[in-house]
Amino acid sequence: MGIHFARIRLVFGAFCAGLSLLTVVEAPTSMLWLAALGVTEWGYWLSPLPLLTWLPGWRSSRNGRIGAWLGLVAAFLLMTPLVRAAVFVQAWPDGLPAFFKDAAPRATSNSLQRTAPLVLADLLLGVSSSDITMRSVVYATKGDQRLAIDLYQQKGQLAGAGPAPGVIVIHGGSWQHEDHAELAALNRYLAARGYVVASVGYRFAPEWPFPAARDDVREAIAFLKAHAGEYGLDPHRLVLLGRSAGGQLALLVAYAEPDPAIRGVISFYAPADMKYGYEHPSNPWVLDSCAVLEAYLGGNPSQVSAAYEAASPIRFVSVDTVPTLLVHGGRDELVFPAQSDRLAVRLAQAQRPHYFLRLPWATHGCDVHFNGPCGQISTYAIERFLSAVTR
Repeated sequence: MGIHFARIRLVFGAFCAGLSLLTVVEAPTSMLWLAALGVTEWGYWLSPLPLLTWLPGWRSSRNGRIGAWLGLVAAFLLMTPLVRAAVFVQAWPDGLPAFFKDAAPRATSNSLQRTAPLVLADLLLGVSSSDITMRSVVYATKGDQRLAIDLYQQKGQLAGAGPAPGVIVIHGGSWQHEDHAELAALNRYLAARGYVVASVGYRFAPEWPFPAARDDVREAIAFLKAHAGEYGLDPHRLVLLGRSAGGQLALLVAYAEPDPAIRGVISFYAPADMKYGYEHPSNPWVLDSCAVLEAYLGGNPSQVSAAYEAASPIRFVSVDTVPTLLVHGGRDELVFPAQSDRLAVRLAQAQRPHYFLRLPWATHGCDVHFNGPCGQISTYAIERFLSAVTR
């Protein structure tokens, strides 16, 4: 019986150690990328589990001792993303750009702004965003497809002291799937602090290739402006926020045809140069990025070069480009951080206000855990950015 438990201890310790390695090495497959996302953003919750290998009896056999030490290594590695985040924020706030470093975020008596980039209590207990209403409205019909916007607002906001600035959220999903209800925690958080948050649905490739999704986002913005009074929205103070494929759409709409109503854009781990992305593909075992781009743009760069140019936000950076906040994980396996690096360089060359928040431990989709390290730190930056560009 003792030998049997020693083997279980060894196998469990080895499994935990192997899983924890994803905190420091790239994921080789799509399933392991999901696991990497879990251990990098929830690792502090998972770290006690490997310590079960230290239950009494670990000394009684060689397998038990090996399993226990593997469990200890795993527990240590699972804590490293949080430790790296804590070290990061020690110096990070002083590095915020002047244009939004000292901005006072919006808040209410029940929903205060973040006072620090990383709060231990929030890691464990979460952040409350109460008194929020959400309703879905159809902004367009394309054939038999109804395109909708989810509106998040404070209860009774229309009875408040004037129209509120708006945050237009565009979801990711490789331009082919997901929906506008994804990652709603940030929508609720911002709505609780006085923003009108509109999460936009759009048509998917390959049935509807570029520029269908871009045009849908533009139509949604026009719809929101036309109904601004009904929604308590200030149509002259809008910010676009997109994740992954949605980040590309947000950047493109904000950059390609400047609109004075769009005061800024926030991009999470988005591709900014489509041809560069095709020439520097991700590991196809994680994501066949070339196939994704071909489906979205209607072919490869040699076949539809004009589409690759027209869909690349980096090509439209100019002296009129709106302030930009870029958020990207330093070890993103799906959309390489070089995409945001290169866009930040281009924005600097054009002398446009911007900030690149590069999170060294994080991978693609890191904000999926709203209360985790990436979620907390990015929200701290987003609040201040929004306040600065919409005041």
